[in-house]
Amino acid sequence: MMNSQHLRSSAPEMDALKMGMGWTIEDLEKPQIFIASTYGQSHPGSAHLNEINEEVVTGILESRGKPAQYYCTDICDGQAQGHDGMNYSVVSREFITDILEIQALSTPFDAGVFIATCDKAVPAHLRAIGRIDMPSLFVPGGVMASGPNNLTLEMIGTYKAQFERGEITQEEFDAFKRTACPSCGACCFMGTASTMQIMAEALGLTLPGASLIPFGRGSLKRSARRSGRMVMDCITAGLKPSQIVTQKSFENAIMVHAAIAGSSNALLHLPAIAYEFGITLEPGLFDEINRKIPFILNIRPSGAYPADHYWRAGGTPGIMTEIKKFLHLDQLTVTGKTIGENLEDLEQEGYFRNRYGELKVFGINKGDIIRTVDNPLQKEGSIAILKGNLAPEGAVTKHSAIEEVMKQAVLRARVFNSEEAAYKAVIEKQIKPGDAVIIRYEGPRGSGMPELFYTTEAIASDPSLIASTALITDGRFSGATRGPAIGHVSPEAAEGGPIALLEDEDLIEIDIPARTLNIIGISGERKSPEVIEETLLKRRENWKKPPVRFRRGALGRYVKRAVSAIKGAYIE
Repeated sequence: MMNSQHLRSSAPEMDALKMGMGWTIEDLEKPQIFIASTYGQSHPGSAHLNEINEEVVTGILESRGKPAQYYCTDICDGQAQGHDGMNYSVVSREFITDILEIQALSTPFDAGVFIATCDKAVPAHLRAIGRIDMPSLFVPGGVMASGPNNLTLEMIGTYKAQFERGEITQEEFDAFKRTACPSCGACCFMGTASTMQIMAEALGLTLPGASLIPFGRGSLKRSARRSGRMVMDCITAGLKPSQIVTQKSFENAIMVHAAIAGSSNALLHLPAIAYEFGITLEPGLFDEINRKIPFILNIRPSGAYPADHYWRAGGTPGIMTEIKKFLHLDQLTVTGKTIGENLEDLEQEGYFRNRYGELKVFGINKGDIIRTVDNPLQKEGSIAILKGNLAPEGAVTKHSAIEEVMKQAVLRARVFNSEEAAYKAVIEKQIKPGDAVIIRYEGPRGSGMPELFYTTEAIASDPSLIASTALITDGRFSGATRGPAIGHVSPEAAEGGPIALLEDEDLIEIDIPARTLNIIGISGERKSPEVIEETLLKRRENWKKPPVRFRRGALGRYVKRAVSAIKGAYIE
């Protein structure tokens, strides 16, 4: 990739056009830095990023660079809930990545700083960093504060279901809605936004300790300013993302993901990011790593505390320190040092001591938030990959959020071809203990793979269902999902996967310890594997691929070309 100075002579209009924006002759001679930001009035995760941008700009200027700010804001899964806007969520990741590529490569730059906070924007920026491969680093936008009595946004789904069942009043429900998001930043639980900020750091693409800094802390702006200076060091060192991000980097990220009980959506995003670096992440790798890395982070939804305490308890460096014996500590980072060297530097600088002191103000100790590997919340990580005749390519479940009794169960299928129909059935008490709620045609090629948050919360908030039913889908879940949920079933229904052939009263066996998901009965009666296979073959003869829901626009392009969920749901 040629730098900005090399291309000035071949395209002399560049100087004139940049001076038309107020650049000086001196500016033209400096290293030129692309700043990509999702700043916009789209949601609390992006509305404050103009402040972060300015700190990055200051850091670049202090190091004798010339920054240029570009914008491509993101959508919010929370605001896309409850209507067809949710179909655009995963799709938006693809197009943000593309526009960043276009912006960065249509004008010559020497390096890039990528700034984002939330669910699809962070993986989009990380994918763009890999695709563009110029000296770059990522700046996370931090985490919002928790509300009164540690209220966090993912609890609204529970309160919605309780309100619709008549268990709380309109006044109580309104009070929760008004106070769940008291500041900017990522939602205050270990959802996809928080998880992917941490993944960026675990991959080595952020400054150490940069993920999930609480909004309003001076540390958030100082980290951004330091990032502006650091990217100039990357230029000097000729340090590109492809030199930092390797197979071992992804293994480190998956280990951290297991330890924090991160969002199941990371299993869409990490393979998609790896694809841009020319790396293939097999589903079995996630399962292998989750079997050996203990779950140690006591943060919602799998734990007890809001996510604004994560950084105070030591943040990602704190997690890495606890699982140090498992990590590839020799992996390079944007600092030019290895992960091991960064952890040693933080210890010497007093980083951990300072964080723990802040936590004690809340009457909380580090061990309340980040456990040791010898005293984990769960001996294994949070994710399991299930396979069987219902999911030949695989399915994903976050078993840290599942009641023990549901980890081995035989359930009756109740089949729905949309989330709306399934949610209605749950709320109206049509779903009974022992049912498996099957939601299909919600995969990447079916409807763009919307998250099914309301249905999972309707089940998880119902005491009669949370330990006696499961939701199984070719769609995905919110990072806030708790309770018995299995998603990413592949092949998906729209591609004729076995989930498309299920009928009401078929028997589904879930065995998480054995990592299996199988159809074991027809019409409520157990059958041999041979009879099951024969029955599915007959049903396939009568199955008709449904009409494509989206033929034009972004969704039309996505549903035609997306790979399966188990591979990352990206457009090839």
